[in-house]
Amino acid sequence: MGGLQPKMADKIGDMLIKSGLITEQQLQEALQLQKTNGGKIGFNLVKLGYVKEEDITSLLSEQYGVPAIHLEHFEIDESVLKHVPADMAQKFLLIPIERTGATLTVAMTDPSNVFAIDQIRFKTGYNVEPVVASEASVRKAIEKCYGGSSEMQLKEVMDDLEKLQNLSEEAEVEVKEDEQEMSEEALKAASEDAPVVRLVNAIIIDSIRKGASDIHIEPYEKDYRIRFRIDGLLFEQLRPPIKMKDAIASRIKILAKMDISEKRLPQDGRIKTKMKIDGKTKEIDYRVSTVPTLYGEKIAMRLLDKEGLKLDMTKLGFEPESLERFERAILKPYGMILVTGPTSSGKTNTLYSAIGRLNTTDTNIMTAEDPVEFSIHGCNQVHMKEAVGLNFAAALRAFLRQDPNIILVGEIRDFETAEIAIKAALTGHLVLSTLHTGDAPSTVSRLVNMGLEPFLVATSIHLIQAQRLVRKICPDCKEEIQYPKKALMDIGFTEEEAEAAKIYKGKGCKNCNQTGCRGRIGLMEVMELSDNLREMILMGANALELRRTAIQEGMITLRRSGIIKIMQGLVPVEEVLRETVL
Repeated sequence: MGGLQPKMADKIGDMLIKSGLITEQQLQEALQLQKTNGGKIGFNLVKLGYVKEEDITSLLSEQYGVPAIHLEHFEIDESVLKHVPADMAQKFLLIPIERTGATLTVAMTDPSNVFAIDQIRFKTGYNVEPVVASEASVRKAIEKCYGGSSEMQLKEVMDDLEKLQNLSEEAEVEVKEDEQEMSEEALKAASEDAPVVRLVNAIIIDSIRKGASDIHIEPYEKDYRIRFRIDGLLFEQLRPPIKMKDAIASRIKILAKMDISEKRLPQDGRIKTKMKIDGKTKEIDYRVSTVPTLYGEKIAMRLLDKEGLKLDMTKLGFEPESLERFERAILKPYGMILVTGPTSSGKTNTLYSAIGRLNTTDTNIMTAEDPVEFSIHGCNQVHMKEAVGLNFAAALRAFLRQDPNIILVGEIRDFETAEIAIKAALTGHLVLSTLHTGDAPSTVSRLVNMGLEPFLVATSIHLIQAQRLVRKICPDCKEEIQYPKKALMDIGFTEEEAEAAKIYKGKGCKNCNQTGCRGRIGLMEVMELSDNLREMILMGANALELRRTAIQEGMITLRRSGIIKIMQGLVPVEEVLRETVL
């Protein structure tokens, strides 16, 4: 190994100056960049455009006395990559390129790193033959071969789990079928087993990289599957060995601070941790729920991603006239604004956007949420705790003694909460809340069915907004398609629109997992209560009559909002049909 030690006098910077490839001033600039961004001096010189990668590679070869290679000319076989884990490749900036007999050839940025070579030799059992490559080309090769996602890490962990399962089968270890017989100590020990820890970490990291909003871990009679919800749809990711279900469930429950010995009752918890992903430290915040099913505990994990929270109302999906109506309502000093829609339709995001617009130093904002999903500076947020009697109704009563200007109620679920919220809206407070209804006009019927008097509904509510989330067309594989004019008119297009409309769809590419869709946008139905609509509510009008009048007064329905976005080339026809009705 002595031949790999570079001569101290022949540093790469000095060698480049001697060769006339860079000046002293350029070297100083690169050194300054190195202090800020890290990396080797050669990598920073290439970044600044002062030298070419080939020049660096040939000088590194001379410096270390080993052959130089250009990685872009190599097609590395997957079987070779398996010998060196992705985390080791990233840590030491190296990549295996070839195996011949008992010798593994490894491209390295620093072939003098004896520790890295020894680690690979110990891990693989092969002799290591180092060659030198530029830092930029090694980074590109790692990204290309191991992938931007953690699929390779998941594969490695799965291999480890399979080995463990095979070993237990070979040793004829008896696995107890009765889950209750496994002690808490045994569960904890199993959950701390290295492959289990690595698998759970890899699942969490992979879900973040793929943009998943939820992770579903589901046990069945003969198998165990993990699915991610990406842009509203579930995709199967992997099937770990079924024997690992207790260990995986226990690991997640420990992270979420749940009782690992309790398997008969549903539990809720939260995982808050920090992880290093792609060189960046990211705060992970998952809401975790467990439910006992026939074959074990089903686990659902909802990612609370503050970075993905859009507080800019212009980017949520409002049409300009709908946004104008919504902003006009939230800027009123009192009254109620209701946002409605099914679970995972973006209601919380819309409410937080409204709060973000109203959050000023002269305003007292209080929120009652179950749970508090995101912390907003300047708002007094209260987490509901049913076990101690702190529900929405109790919180609202307390809020009214706290001199609030704006009150946000996470959800109106019962008559008591609805009554207090409406009375608060009538006594000089602006109240924002959510409700589960199909569209904006049917919200009135829902409140009356809860037991509220029509005159209270008519006088307190300023605006009701219904929304849905639909998947957007992937911009990287977007293409125009032919759609029958008659079919478009059946959907709700006018004859002129059907004639002129250009319809687009995603063909499917690696950036959208071959689905043709990437990201989501809201369809918005905003019903502002005019004097005419208030009179109709007082007269006991049904949802159909209210809807007809609201449309005459300019309300854009959910279907119409979808048609506008189809004509703008933002969403495919199928998404709008899936989420809306005429």
